[in-house]
Amino acid sequence: MKKEIHPTYYPEAQVICACGNTWTTGSTTEVIRTDICSKCHPFFTGEQRIVDTEGQVDRFYKKLQAREEYIQNREEREAKRVSPDRTVEELELTKRATDALKKDGLGTVGEILDKMALGENAILSIDGFGRKSLADLKKKLRQIGYDLPEAMEEIVV
Repeated sequence: MKKEIHPTYYPEAQVICACGNTWTTGSTTEVIRTDICSKCHPFFTGEQRIVDTEGQVDRFYKKLQAREEYIQNREEREAKRVSPDRTVEELELTKRATDALKKDGLGTVGEILDKMALGENAILSIDGFGRKSLADLKKKLRQIGYDLPEAMEEIVV
């Protein structure tokens, strides 16, 4: 065996656990410090306990919290997007169609949908609002995500 290449062996090395348990063993280190041993490990004790020395559980909970916030924000944005309180101007219809709706007292999408529930003729009876404007209105409402009343889904010739 070559001299001076092997580490020093300590036959009475002391092992100290974070829980306070100590014992002796043979090692190349004189004192060994551990975070967990057979006296405190959940497998040996039968306790349901999370051993988190590297912060993995905290990181997981942070990611979980961030995911829940993301989902909540997305649902709020979706609810705001299809809100019945949205103004007619936000639909970006032609100026003539927007003015005709406002002149008839329809300032929000909710009011327009209520009028649409009465049928196509109720919307077409608005002065200055024709079939092309109605088609554009339906298309825009569907694009945004609104559900049109059943009366508007029927095609009347």
